[in-house]
Amino acid sequence: MMRKHSWISFLALFILTPAALGNERPNIIVILADDMGYSDIGCYGGEIETPHLDSLAAGGLRFKQFYNSARCCPTRASLMTGLHPHETGIGHMTNPPLTTKHDAGPDYPNYRGELNRNCVTIAEVLQPAGYATLMAGKWHLGYDRHELRPLQRGFEKFYGCLAGATNFFYPTHPRGMWYGNEAIKNPESTTDRRFYTTDAFTDHAIKFIAEEKADRDRPFFLYLAYTAPHWPLHAHQEEVQKYVGKYGMGWDKLREQRLARQVDMGLVDPDWELTDRFDVPWDSLDAEKQKEMDLRMAYYAAMIDRMDQNVGKLVDHLKANGQFENTLILFLSDNGGCAEGGELGGRTDPYDLETWEATYGAGPSYGGNWANASNTPYRKFKHYTHEGGIATPLVAHWPAGIEGKGVLVPDAAYLPDFMPTFISLAEASYPKTFHGNRIPPLAGVSLEAAFKGERIARTDPLYFEHEDNAALIQGNWKLVGTKVSVYDGPDASKWELFNLAKDRTETNDLAASHPEVLHSLSRQWLTWAQDVGVFPKPSKKSF
Repeated sequence: MMRKHSWISFLALFILTPAALGNERPNIIVILADDMGYSDIGCYGGEIETPHLDSLAAGGLRFKQFYNSARCCPTRASLMTGLHPHETGIGHMTNPPLTTKHDAGPDYPNYRGELNRNCVTIAEVLQPAGYATLMAGKWHLGYDRHELRPLQRGFEKFYGCLAGATNFFYPTHPRGMWYGNEAIKNPESTTDRRFYTTDAFTDHAIKFIAEEKADRDRPFFLYLAYTAPHWPLHAHQEEVQKYVGKYGMGWDKLREQRLARQVDMGLVDPDWELTDRFDVPWDSLDAEKQKEMDLRMAYYAAMIDRMDQNVGKLVDHLKANGQFENTLILFLSDNGGCAEGGELGGRTDPYDLETWEATYGAGPSYGGNWANASNTPYRKFKHYTHEGGIATPLVAHWPAGIEGKGVLVPDAAYLPDFMPTFISLAEASYPKTFHGNRIPPLAGVSLEAAFKGERIARTDPLYFEHEDNAALIQGNWKLVGTKVSVYDGPDASKWELFNLAKDRTETNDLAASHPEVLHSLSRQWLTWAQDVGVFPKPSKKSF
């Protein structure tokens, strides 16, 4: 089990290496999990077997307080551009394949449901700086038109799905696989077993890295975006059977066990209260339902287990080719655990999951109660801007640039910080205009200070909004609200206020006792929301 390490002791250990000084630009890999909670992997308190991610964490950094954008495609938009999702045209969601479902029309340009041309992607910035730009996995930033796809947004090579979810074993179009700009009708397995998306994404990522090394041997940027463990619950029995029966204690005891490990690791303050159970007491279920729910969680765990094995495969390739030491690897999740599918995960027969081929649909999932456990010890889930919706693990590993081992980073950071970090490391330039369009300034700051064992210098708050769920984090204060509109002033009852240093689990609302703080932060949030285009919103929302 990982033990907590002193941030101060890390300062004494850190030695600047040539790569850290910029003499040799690093390879950069971003690995993004899909719908995985804060506490699922071992190095963040989970019992799921993730030895490869745990090893990366033991050899690098774990960020205690890193944030995504609460939902799949807004997170991807922010990660890819260094901007807030609304500035990229994805103020809510992208349009599903063959539809304009989330396109609010020309009067609402920040809600068109596709990545606009008033932003640049990391690939569009790093490619001119001499980086190979590679992607495998889930795009989810635009589908139907040619110009919306990865190769038209700066990536040189792409294999994966353009849509937001697929069948893992039998992906079919319009939610099928693509190689570059070509739709693949019957994707072939890249292993000795049948096709599985997690395996295929990794193997194509490795193929792209190997091709680049053999060809031009430039530094590379790889974006590896898994669809695991997003529903549907599809996994190989080899992994599933490792976990069947392991969750028979139920979600209540699982949360207690994970919390104890998190406290021991130093990730969670022992004085913070564990949030209330989501809904259903485990003991209220009959034996048959408990068996079903155990199986659903076993499938979910199996998907993460398989993803970790693939991370190990990628690491082994980097080591074999002498690329591991100077490769920055970042691993995180796009949102908190997912409660979609209802409290118990939907009505699909969980005993036929592996042969469930008809659709990619929202069932089967593992349900809100298990999602609550995935997000231990935090409140709420995917969609929301409470900690359970936006808090993610972030593991950072870079032997040539990070000297500390197993260090916990205390400072708050979020997705807009990736772009300035990568620009600095790659010695690239962020444009003011691109293809004749004005590009907004970056919203974040570089994370290099954390790599050096220093505090992250930040003056502006962290801002969030998704589906009228809003948040602002400034120092230890967090303002968070649901159903927030432009008309909500400082006295709006929808706002809550928390001191994250004392209560990151958001159990003690201080709005009534600190009205001056509430007033100031809510005004700041409303100003930001208007500046980045959260408002105006369409009067008839498509969500």
